[in-house]
Amino acid sequence: MTPETVFQIANALVLPQWLLMLVAPRWFVTRWLVNSYLIPVCLAVVYIVYLFGGGPVDFGSFATLAGIKAMFANGGDGVMLAGWIHYLAFDLVAGTVILRDAQQKNVPHWLVIVPLFFCFMLGPVGFLLYWIIRTVRTRMLAD
Repeated sequence: MTPETVFQIANALVLPQWLLMLVAPRWFVTRWLVNSYLIPVCLAVVYIVYLFGGGPVDFGSFATLAGIKAMFANGGDGVMLAGWIHYLAFDLVAGTVILRDAQQKNVPHWLVIVPLFFCFMLGPVGFLLYWIIRTVRTRMLAD
C-alpha cells in the first residue's frame, strides 16, 4: 500500500469518531469508541510500521530542532506519514479526554463543540479552549 493510500485511510479512520463526539456524544457507539481507544491504537500500529519501516530511527535527532528538520527532510514519505499519524492519534486522544472530562464534570455539550472542533483541527488550541471553559465554569459554579 502506498503512503498516500495509508494517508487517506488514516484520515478517513478518525473522522467518524470526531463526528460522533460532536453530534452524538452519549450514543453507545460513541461511548464504546471513546472508552476503547480503538482508533488511536490502530493508528499507533500504523505509526510504528512507518516510523521504523525505513530502518533504524536516530533518536538523537529528537534532541535538536535541526535534528527534527533533518529527520523530516531526509526521511521520505514514511517518516512524514508517521508524523501525520502521530498528530491524528494524539489529537483524537486529546478530544476523547475533553469529551470524557466534560461528561464527568457535567459541562454542557454545547460548550464542548467548539473546543472539540479546534482539537480536531489544531490539537493544543482545542485543548486550551476546553481548559479555559472548564476553569471558568468551575469557578462560576463554585461562587
